[in-house]
Amino acid sequence: MNDNTPPINSPVQPVKLTLDDTIQFRCHKGISCFNECCHAIDIQLTPYDILRLKQRLGLTSTEFLAQYTLPFEMDNQGMPGVKLRPLDNTATCPFVTQDGCSVYEDRPTACRYYAMGLLSMRLQDTTTDQDAYFLVREDHCLGHLEPRRMTIREYRHEQGVEVYDEMNRDWRLIILKKRSTGPSVGQPSTRSYQLFFLGSYNLDEFRNFVNSTGFSDVYDIDAEKLESLKTDDVALMKFAFKLLRQVLFGEITIPVRADALQKRAIRKQQQLQTDPEKTETDYRGPVIV
Repeated sequence: MNDNTPPINSPVQPVKLTLDDTIQFRCHKGISCFNECCHAIDIQLTPYDILRLKQRLGLTSTEFLAQYTLPFEMDNQGMPGVKLRPLDNTATCPFVTQDGCSVYEDRPTACRYYAMGLLSMRLQDTTTDQDAYFLVREDHCLGHLEPRRMTIREYRHEQGVEVYDEMNRDWRLIILKKRSTGPSVGQPSTRSYQLFFLGSYNLDEFRNFVNSTGFSDVYDIDAEKLESLKTDDVALMKFAFKLLRQVLFGEITIPVRADALQKRAIRKQQQLQTDPEKTETDYRGPVIV
């Protein structure tokens, strides 16, 4: 099981809560601490967070990543993650205004959960994950003193977090499986991590990969499915999660062409003849079987 015990002096209260447990909390514009939490951010972004925000801002995923995120490693094996980039020389969210969040309808999962935390766990040698919830009490937050009580289930519904959890579920399961299986999975290759980054965070570049000749040479995807992946970001994201499970864990759910290895060898030879510097790590033509 993952060791996610909060550190000493953590604002996370070390009591696991269920969906039917009751909390007392309310955040609103009239409270004196309004916006305080937005000036001390440490927000890890999920794939669906990025999808919603880049669409909201009218940016490509490449542009959004460059302007609004910072990379970090999610584990000691270098699994790539991204966090929301604060304003320069501050810890302030780039989207906060005096009147509140400027992207409120599309705010990240972590913001929707506040002042709670979600902990997903998987016991070794099991195939199911378990969710638990924690209350977060920070000194500046007065929302816990507001006279309103509701269940965690009701709070999640109010904050619109249910759809975010559903959209990110398969991605979370990938991370949980890698952490719970540990060395038995082995160290993912650099190319696998490159694909993980594209499929998780840079959907527009992942779409270029899916539309590449290298991809169609390897994976046997019907024309109707490929066409939907050209325009539907959600469908593309879900497809990316399936491909990541296949690449990282060998769960074959996307058909591989019988002649894939032969075509790979021919293309590699052609690339070396025309451009000796070109490698298969180029997203436009990688072969990951």
